[in-house]
Amino acid sequence: MILFSSPFFFSDSSSLLSSCKLRRQFYHNGMHKPGDVILGGLFEVHYTSVFPELTFTSEPNQLNCQGFDPPGFRHAMTMAFAIDEINKNSNLLPNVTLGYSLYDNCATLVIGLSAALSLASGREEQFLPQENCLGTPPVLGIVGDSFSTFSIATSDVIGLFKLPIVSYFATCSCLSDRRRFPSFFRTIPSDAFQVRAMIQILKRFGWTWAGLLVSDDDYGRYVARSFQSDLAQSGGACLAYLEILPWGENPAELKRIVEVMKKSTARVVIVFAHQIHMIQLMEEVVRQNVRGLQWMASEAWTAAAVLQTPHLMPYLGGTLGIAIRRGEIPGLREFLLRVLPDLHDKINGNSMVRQFWEYTFQCRFPPLPLGWVEAGGALCTGQEDLENVETEFLDVSNLRPEYNIYKAVYALAYALDDMLRCVPGRGPFSGHSCATLQTLEPWQLMYHLEKVNFTTPFGDQVSFDENGDALPIYDIMNWLWLPEGRTKVQSVGIVKKSATKGEELTLDENKIFWNFESKQSPQSVCSESCPPGTRMARKKGQPVCCFDCVPCSDGKFSNETDSMDCTSCPEDFWTNAQRDHCVPKITEFLSYHEPLGICLTTTSLLGTFICAVVLVIFIYHRSTPMVRANNSELSFLLLVSLKLCFLCSLLFIGRPRLWTCQLRHAAFGISFVLCVSCILVKTMVVLAVFKASKPGGGDSLKWFGTVQQRGTVLVLTSIQAAICTAWLVSSSPSPHKNIQYYNDKIVYECEVGSTVGFAVLLGYIGLLAILSFLLAFLARNLPDNFNEAKLITFSMLIFCAVWVAFVPAYVNSPGKYADAVEVFAILASSFGLLVALFGPKCYIILLKPELNTKKAIMGRGTTKT
Repeated sequence: MILFSSPFFFSDSSSLLSSCKLRRQFYHNGMHKPGDVILGGLFEVHYTSVFPELTFTSEPNQLNCQGFDPPGFRHAMTMAFAIDEINKNSNLLPNVTLGYSLYDNCATLVIGLSAALSLASGREEQFLPQENCLGTPPVLGIVGDSFSTFSIATSDVIGLFKLPIVSYFATCSCLSDRRRFPSFFRTIPSDAFQVRAMIQILKRFGWTWAGLLVSDDDYGRYVARSFQSDLAQSGGACLAYLEILPWGENPAELKRIVEVMKKSTARVVIVFAHQIHMIQLMEEVVRQNVRGLQWMASEAWTAAAVLQTPHLMPYLGGTLGIAIRRGEIPGLREFLLRVLPDLHDKINGNSMVRQFWEYTFQCRFPPLPLGWVEAGGALCTGQEDLENVETEFLDVSNLRPEYNIYKAVYALAYALDDMLRCVPGRGPFSGHSCATLQTLEPWQLMYHLEKVNFTTPFGDQVSFDENGDALPIYDIMNWLWLPEGRTKVQSVGIVKKSATKGEELTLDENKIFWNFESKQSPQSVCSESCPPGTRMARKKGQPVCCFDCVPCSDGKFSNETDSMDCTSCPEDFWTNAQRDHCVPKITEFLSYHEPLGICLTTTSLLGTFICAVVLVIFIYHRSTPMVRANNSELSFLLLVSLKLCFLCSLLFIGRPRLWTCQLRHAAFGISFVLCVSCILVKTMVVLAVFKASKPGGGDSLKWFGTVQQRGTVLVLTSIQAAICTAWLVSSSPSPHKNIQYYNDKIVYECEVGSTVGFAVLLGYIGLLAILSFLLAFLARNLPDNFNEAKLITFSMLIFCAVWVAFVPAYVNSPGKYADAVEVFAILASSFGLLVALFGPKCYIILLKPELNTKKAIMGRGTTKT
């Protein structure tokens, strides 16, 4: 027995076992039925109350509930029906008769809390407590309350005594706090699941920008907090605004809220509020003519018929709402038809039945109000026929809260049945004991209620998790506005959570009515989606859903819509023009197939061919003085070296490979040293011959015989060969993919390996060239018959000029153009030597044969002398 010493009870202190008396009986609208076990219920049968001052000593006539609500009375009668059905079921609670005590909370917190306390304390005015406190509590469990705020207040008090409370309509996620509400259960999903369901719908239609309106109570405040938290975690959408709908008349605040909605770019408005809030809000929406919004309704007003009017449907048509799961309760309508005031009211003092009867038939039971008869008022007989009157009370086509009430009653019944079937010695309590009706305590029933698991005739499973929440399931409803002006609320899907599959959203999008000209889902975004090739850049000071689309930078790509970052391409890849994927980089090298490569190759082959032609001419005319002059063997060797110089340029064309990189500079260096060595020896021979022609100079020629000339060329060339060998052994040139020159190209080039080796190679060639030039320059004034030095001077001048210009051009030329510059330098210097040294001789040999005689050559010099 739960004892409340105040404010309901006072005790006589003369004895420990003295009786306890209620200070004042709690008078209120109710319905009662006796039984072995009593279940309590709290329902909103009236939606307002009027009283001057509510105290626990209030007399009955001081309290006046107004605004009879037929659906609320149907809720109460659904509980009565479920208990009647259980009493007729021989398999559930056999030999136990359930009774009930149902109260009207009048949609008023203090009345609802007072009714709950009355249920917990019982209606007896006096009782004698026993020493061992045996006996069944006044009620074993309470079904209710319908409001979250009411349930919070009730559970805060009743929960202290572990009296089970099973709500059918309180959705606040705060009620899942098991530490604060240890005895609270519910058969309706919490707002936390409803919020997640809303977010799933937002994601389904790509709505990332929405407004949220909530009521100014626990229901609304906890929803707002949950919505903001879950949206931040999901990252799928943002709130354009969050406004709190006021209670009562507040036109100025409603006007401000609607203006916010009107100015916002969000086309989706989510409302977690009660019917009264929506009625007041829609009045202002209509006044400002705010159309083109997609409304999303919470379970509190999804099925509100008062909003489904031709006046409001132009604004609310197409609303998507979360609705309590609809169920079928066979036999409920027949039970409701049997409700008669003469059966319920006279026997058990059930005031709610009288009030329903008077409201439905617009009559009054005695005692009649003053002037009632004179005003033409009818007298209730109790024999009126419910089937002959249109009443919302009998509408069982859309049982939603009723289905939750039905499940709540059965949950308590199954828990009690499980408790009574306990086998002594195997029980869950101390010493493996079991609870009995004579020793029952509320917390014992709560233990069994936590383990309830059954399936309704409609096929829905009912069980509670560790927070007292049932397995959540909601219907998704759509407000259809028919052409003839009628309205229809149709189911277009469900959202549920199962133990195996988690949360699931099922929508039939083809059935959804969209209240827009396009007849399609609207767009509600702060910023349009960023296409592939761009990334999202958040706008400063705005939610994450508001962003600019910034193209990916060079070398980065994004291949998804609304990409947060761009991804760098692999090293050998580059982005395409749209920057939505990577493509292989263009490879660049001096190719045989491009115009530049073709021109250089042709020029190289042409130079080689000319060298071959000159060599043939010289071989054919080898016995002539022009060929024999100044060591014809060196001339032949010079032609062969020039031919090699032309051919080595081909190694610089084509895709670099290891052998071409190693060979190109070695062949180039050795060929040119061989060529310049021949020219140097020729110059030295000219000087030696001129010196020997003077008196006392005959000994100078012995140092420049044929053997010495060959030896000098071989030694000078061997030095270059040694340099090349050391270079290749120490740090060999190798192919290299250069990505520094261009972002979108790979330049294949030969890395020199050792810059010192390359510099020594070029420096040695330059040294020999400068030496040849200086010696030839000194011999430029010799008589014509000895003066091949003029030709050598001119040729070396060309050679040095080309290679001096080569160095800066080579350094500043990127990629393949560096190879082209080197090839051009090779070809230009080779052609310079070929033309300058052999052009005049070929001219005489081929076109002036009369000058190709010893006499003519020697004569020219004599005449001039």
